[in-house]
Amino acid sequence: MAQDGTMYPMENPAEPNAIPLGTGGVEGQPAQETWFRQWGDPMARNISTATLTPFFPAPGKANGATVIVAPGGGFRWLSMGNEGWEVAKALAEQGITAFVLKYRLHPTPESLEDFSDSMNRTFDEASKSTNDKEKDVPQRPRRNLSDQLEDAEAAYAMIVERAEEWGVDTDRIGMIGFSAGAGLTMHCTLRSETMDLAFIGPVYGGMGEVDVPADAPPMFNAIASDDFLFHGQFGVIRSWYEAGIPVEFHLYQNGGHGFGLGNPDRTSNRWFEAFMHWLDVNDFLKGDDR
Repeated sequence: MAQDGTMYPMENPAEPNAIPLGTGGVEGQPAQETWFRQWGDPMARNISTATLTPFFPAPGKANGATVIVAPGGGFRWLSMGNEGWEVAKALAEQGITAFVLKYRLHPTPESLEDFSDSMNRTFDEASKSTNDKEKDVPQRPRRNLSDQLEDAEAAYAMIVERAEEWGVDTDRIGMIGFSAGAGLTMHCTLRSETMDLAFIGPVYGGMGEVDVPADAPPMFNAIASDDFLFHGQFGVIRSWYEAGIPVEFHLYQNGGHGFGLGNPDRTSNRWFEAFMHWLDVNDFLKGDDR
């Protein structure tokens, strides 16, 4: 498969370990869920059934820490490989029980060609907006994310309910998200009344200032300076800092947008090691045997 930006259709994978969350469908969605590959990575779109896929550490390696992983894709598709499964596997290798959240998406054109054209227009508009000279403007109100918030809350509730079965320490459940998944992570932090996250890790998400709840969790945040969505904003970091809540921020020289665990020869490739170190220093990896 060519490693380029062309979208290639692919068969929907079996996903035998995916657990339906039972949160319903998507209003006004006539199309079926379909998958494609771009840059060699599997992507899903027109998702109407939310699922949660667990990735467990090897026997005897689990430390009780748990992370919900939210892939990105502008709420129109999900980068299931680059920002989902690969990240979850890396977390499991570190003893963390990880769950990939496949949340419902806004409807997109049924044909892959029409979808590709619509995405190209969206990215062109986003790239042009980088000429905006405003700094630290508040994050824009997001479109209706009620479905996605409901999916995340259902995932969190399922993990808590099955915590003993899955070896989860309910005091150490965090959430990490990429791009739109970072936006969903932030949305859950600011809006959810049922999720009690111990930590969050938005990666290349919105950087505008926000109103931080008094009980907001510590935050790890990373983005590359050459990300076409980065406008030189640091508002969300300042918001956490001024609220007196622990925050760690990594602004990488390069990496672009959507780098996942890393792209060749980019400084952003070390963010995962930094994230693990941050979790360790803050005792989120501390198991019963430590």
